[in-house]
Parts: sequence; structure tokens; C-alpha cells
Amino acid sequence: QVQLVESGGGLVQPGGSLRLSCAASGFIFSNKHMHWYRQAPGKERELVARITSTGDTNYADSVKGRFTISRDNAKDTVFLQMNSLKPEDTAVYYCFTSLWSGDYWGQGTQVTVSS
Repeated sequence: QVQLVESGGGLVQPGGSLRLSCAASGFIFSNKHMHWYRQAPGKERELVARITSTGDTNYADSVKGRFTISRDNAKDTVFLQMNSLKPEDTAVYYCFTSLWSGDYWGQGTQVTVSS
């Protein structure tokens, strides 16, 4: 079955960096667009970054220039490199993909930016 498993979250000070990973299984990863979303307490889930099957990327305005999404098709993994982190980046980060069989989310990984 389809699985998306995130890792790499944690507590980091403002200005710090984290690298999130999402390991995918159960579908042909290289053919699919992959996304990172986040949800802060009391807020709606929002799209952070997207990478197409051909490697094109899009970012939310709030993270442009600080976050980088990438993929390793040999390892069926998508990454989110997060630099210059701010307290407002604190959220649960989710990996997402949409297949013919439906939409799939990972379990999420908590990112907390605090001094």
C-alpha cells in the first residue's frame, strides 16, 4: 500500500536549519509530483513547496529563498531543506502526493523554532 514516512523534524533555534525527509513506497515515485505542506496550531494546512516529476519546483512566498525541495528518485525520497528558520515556521510538516487511487498524506513531523 501507499506509504509516506516523514523524518527529520525537531527543535531548532531561530536562524538554524533542518532537513526533512519523506520516504515513499507503494507507487512509482519518479512519475509523481510531491509536495510538502505544514499546519501550525490554530491555522489551516498550507502548501510549502512542490516538486514535479521532472524536477520543477514551486514555493510559498513565505519560504522562498530559505527552503529548498528536492527529490532522489533512486531512493524514492523527497527532501525539504529549511534554512534561516523563523519562529513562524513552527508547524507540523506533512508530505503529500495525489495518485489515481486518491490523496495520500504522511503522519507528519513536528518542527519547532524557538530560542
